[in-house]
Amino acid sequence: MTTTYATATTLDGYLADDHDSLDWLFVQDIDEEGPNNHGAFMEGVGSLVMGATTYLWVLDHLATSGEAWPYASLPSWVMTHRDLPTPDGADIRFATADDEMAVKAVHADLVEAADGKDVWVVGGGALAADFAAAGLLDDIVVSIAPVTLGSGRPLLPRPFDLELLELDRNRAFVVARFRVVGPR
Repeated sequence: MTTTYATATTLDGYLADDHDSLDWLFVQDIDEEGPNNHGAFMEGVGSLVMGATTYLWVLDHLATSGEAWPYASLPSWVMTHRDLPTPDGADIRFATADDEMAVKAVHADLVEAADGKDVWVVGGGALAADFAAAGLLDDIVVSIAPVTLGSGRPLLPRPFDLELLELDRNRAFVVARFRVVGPR
């Protein structure tokens, strides 16, 4: 069982632009069956956690596309201080993690719910950094797109030491897996 932050980023390290747009991502060429593909990754995931900004982006995307909640089979935590809607068929659990002890408590719940499978830290970067700072993030799996934004939501907003474990290419993306060594 691992806790993995798996995401895509721009070459200059941003998840989204200043307006939380992912338009840069959806125009990139990717092989859905190639290295670091989302389908294979999801087969090993037993629970997931995301921040409120990510959650609201997903809800907005679903409202526009008409799609259902994509993680209906997975217990999902959303870290927030707000009352937020829950899509039909979703197992959403809202929590707050204002300090390291609270992050550890949420992680323990995620691990228990995952039932031997992996925990996916969906994002954003601040949430992943909280898990990494608490020593609870094992890996970062990142698909790096050939685009720069100059500013936006950073991949990780705090300094960490990482160890490169794997490196590959999936069409337009450089795909890499890093072990989180610890805070810098």
